[in-house]
Amino acid sequence: MNATQLLTHFERLAEAPDAVPRLRRFILDLAVRGKLVEQDSADESAPELLTRIQAEKVRLVKSGAVKASKPIADADDVDASLIPNTWRWSSLAEVGFISPRNAAPDDQLASFVPMPCIAADYGTPNRHEVRSWREIKTGYTHFAEGDVGLAKITPCFENGKSTVFRGLVGGIGAGTTELHIVRPVLLSADYILIYLKSSVYIATGIPRMTGTAGQKRVPSEYFTQSPFPLPPLAEQHRIVAKVDELMALCDQLEAAQQERERRRDRLAAASLQRLNQPADANPATDQTEPTEARQQAQREQQKDHARFHLQNLNRLTTRPEHVKATRQTIRNLAMTGRLATQSRSDEPASTLLELNVRWRIAAIKRKQIRDPRKELAEVDHEFTPYDLPVGWAWARLGEVIYIQSGDGLTAANMKEGSIPVFGGNGINGHHDAFNVEAPTLVVGRVGYYCGSIHITPERAWVTDNAFVTHFCPELFSLRFLALLLMSTNLKENEGATAQPVISGSKIYPIVVGVPPLAEQHRIIAKVDELMALCDQLEAQLTQSQTDSRRLLEAVLEAALTPA
Repeated sequence: MNATQLLTHFERLAEAPDAVPRLRRFILDLAVRGKLVEQDSADESAPELLTRIQAEKVRLVKSGAVKASKPIADADDVDASLIPNTWRWSSLAEVGFISPRNAAPDDQLASFVPMPCIAADYGTPNRHEVRSWREIKTGYTHFAEGDVGLAKITPCFENGKSTVFRGLVGGIGAGTTELHIVRPVLLSADYILIYLKSSVYIATGIPRMTGTAGQKRVPSEYFTQSPFPLPPLAEQHRIVAKVDELMALCDQLEAAQQERERRRDRLAAASLQRLNQPADANPATDQTEPTEARQQAQREQQKDHARFHLQNLNRLTTRPEHVKATRQTIRNLAMTGRLATQSRSDEPASTLLELNVRWRIAAIKRKQIRDPRKELAEVDHEFTPYDLPVGWAWARLGEVIYIQSGDGLTAANMKEGSIPVFGGNGINGHHDAFNVEAPTLVVGRVGYYCGSIHITPERAWVTDNAFVTHFCPELFSLRFLALLLMSTNLKENEGATAQPVISGSKIYPIVVGVPPLAEQHRIIAKVDELMALCDQLEAQLTQSQTDSRRLLEAVLEAALTPA
């Protein structure tokens, strides 16, 4: 596909990830390679234009309008076949004045343009402050109306910060010393700007930058002597007009792309919202029906919503953040009884909670856990967040689990070994000893990771940055409890402190719905199945984006390759 064909299929290619920014750079690259507009043999040739430029520069110096620039070495020879035969390789020093100084009365108003006011995007105007020339004539870089400036410091250079100064008060201005300035002579300033913003110029300039890693700069020699592709003046104007036209098309494509993404986001969000909202009264259900029948009808309707969303995941999921939201919705569905089926033959959760009271008493006697310092209030069923499915029961977390801090162990005190050490952020080292010897549910206790949930292998060391969770494994599934704790958003319950911290007094009162043990296992099986589907979707999205980028890169490379 050549450049003409590529531009014909411009809109289709814009669907690839990051395509519009890539296409913008590609347009600039085509422009400075002579592939954007047709050449016209009737145009004044570039060598003839250069002759006129040299004569005009001599005239301006003699008239005192501008001071002569310092002598500049000739630019390196470049393969003439890389540009059209009506063009010529030149340099900015040859076609303009480098770093000219402006003379004006002290009381004249002028523009002050600091670096943040210089736009990086092509076609975006700069902002400026109005000051007297006295304030800014010394210690700053000078420029005048129509001059072209290049930000020479990292990362501004890499980001394409360069501009044509326009709309300057009094026709003159000054700004940061981190600018290279050229005053074009008989040239289109916008064409020079296209050159400075092109990948051709920036990519070649990055390795030429000098200085330390955080303060690299484009050397003057690169700015003044780099090979500059000079077209005939008439063609420069055609190039600028075409670039402006295509950049406007990019704006339209970008706006359309953003609107499509907004529509997709709204559709995905609306679908997820229907799944996440509790089972409210269903207007389509006869309100005279018994409460249990009405609740069952509402629950079946919500399950229909869930089936619709899960069956259409491929269509509703177009970006990684959609998958992340879907994962959270799967957890919400699981924790409200809308993911797995209920069975009246399951031993009810109320029985589990009664048996768990016996376990707690025995565990306290064994000194496995401590006697709670404060009794938990009974759950007020009038203020529960949703209607419980058949066989479920309300409980407070303190009725289900008991937490205690792990044992202190600093990185300096870890001894070489294979036992993983768990803190709030998961594994953060290895040790030669363990303080838990069965898969254990770990809850982050302090700092950024407070409330994070992890499951250890059979042997591990849990530090005092996390809690070890105790519960009766015959009554509650370890993995279900992990899912339950994830869904309670423990970090939101830690309070607005500079150093977030959670404790039993904050965790134990949280009200949760508890399903029968058999349903806990069904829930985990269903969650595993759907999370595997989410994994596949993420992999497909990543692969699709990778393929699209490779295709776009191949097409762009083919269009830029000399015939």
